[in-house]
Amino acid sequence: MSSREANFDGLVGPTHNYAGLSAGNLASESNLGRKANPRAAALQGLAKMKALHDRGYWQAVLPPLQRPDVAALRRLGFIGDDAQVLVAAAKEPVLLAACSSASSMWTANAATVSPSADTADGRVHFTPANLVNKLHRALEPEATGRILRAVFPDPVRFAHHAALPAHESFGDEGAANHTRLAMDYGKAGVEFFVYGKHGARPGKQPHRYPARQTRLASEAIARLHGLDSRRTVFAQQEPAVIDAGVFHNDVIAVGNLDLLFCHESAYVKSMAVYAELERALGGSLRRIVVPASRISVATAVRSYLFNSQLLAVDGGHLLLAPEECAEDPAVADYLAELTEHTPIREVLHLDLRQSMRNGGGPACLRLRVVLSEEERAAVAPGVWLTEDKYARLCAWVERHYRDELAPEDLADPALLKESNLALDELTGILGLGAIYPFQQ
Repeated sequence: MSSREANFDGLVGPTHNYAGLSAGNLASESNLGRKANPRAAALQGLAKMKALHDRGYWQAVLPPLQRPDVAALRRLGFIGDDAQVLVAAAKEPVLLAACSSASSMWTANAATVSPSADTADGRVHFTPANLVNKLHRALEPEATGRILRAVFPDPVRFAHHAALPAHESFGDEGAANHTRLAMDYGKAGVEFFVYGKHGARPGKQPHRYPARQTRLASEAIARLHGLDSRRTVFAQQEPAVIDAGVFHNDVIAVGNLDLLFCHESAYVKSMAVYAELERALGGSLRRIVVPASRISVATAVRSYLFNSQLLAVDGGHLLLAPEECAEDPAVADYLAELTEHTPIREVLHLDLRQSMRNGGGPACLRLRVVLSEEERAAVAPGVWLTEDKYARLCAWVERHYRDELAPEDLADPALLKESNLALDELTGILGLGAIYPFQQ
């Protein structure tokens, strides 16, 4: 039975804004307070989905979370009707921004996914990330799990776990720190977990910015998913690069099938990590390790070179990169050479500036899910992108999204009404039913 990798991209929500909520994410911090364009952001994300759909990849859409999260604001002590809650919360702008964030668009953080070929019970396993390191993201796991269960509803083929305990010892940031390597999508592969600190024991860790993923969390997910320990590899992210702005592993490394594309500074004891991956994979790992003499860590963070998508094509791989990579001379020169001498045969640049300014590149916007044909058929059918679905979603964005949004606009009661109206219509377009609290 053939299997393929599907991309489930998060739709950018109507409250997309630059509130600078993510310490350690340099783009997020540097664009604090700028006016965002939610309409352009959503259309850019849809254009990326359409580009991959047109090339024959399995492409699906995940809906955004309901924002502003008025229920969360009420739990924080703001009272009154919805409009009164927003007005009161505006006096605490950081809390309002956290409860209004559109960060669920970065579905690489939504969950960790293990395909059926890797798991003990032969099902695809999902564990929503608890995202405890950042308040605005820690509000997401329950709603994310509800959406994943609606999109992957068949209990015979899909297994859904609760997020790990919401404690820093089990800090989990999802697939942004997880890569699957395999000789074939449908055969047992190697699940590669990258962590920033252990979680219970002292040891090497960053000093300036937090290590968001713990080894304890990664080990717990491996147990929950029933992974074979012989094909499960754990590696520590180099603390110095976290302090340089590499807040997730997917900002400095990306893998697909038997290819790992990473910076030489990505891991503690890199050579030992490569050797363990080769052993688990069967000695067939192909590596493209970028030296600091060609691309510095600072350049990698600025351009988001490694936050590109690595996709299989006949005879090699396609690298889907942000336009910022083409605009940086050092990165552009390196990529031109890369396509001549490595398994990466082609580089496709796309405009994702609205997401990039908030610290998320192409890889952040998608959750990778390996599926067999039968498993694909068990997915909620309305989430798959088609020509008609793309046109309907673009028209939906044009109707409902603002073309300008500043952080202070989050207190506008009209924005809440606009967002709920948009999401209510979206669930009909995607055929997901009543997945939002306001629809209950």
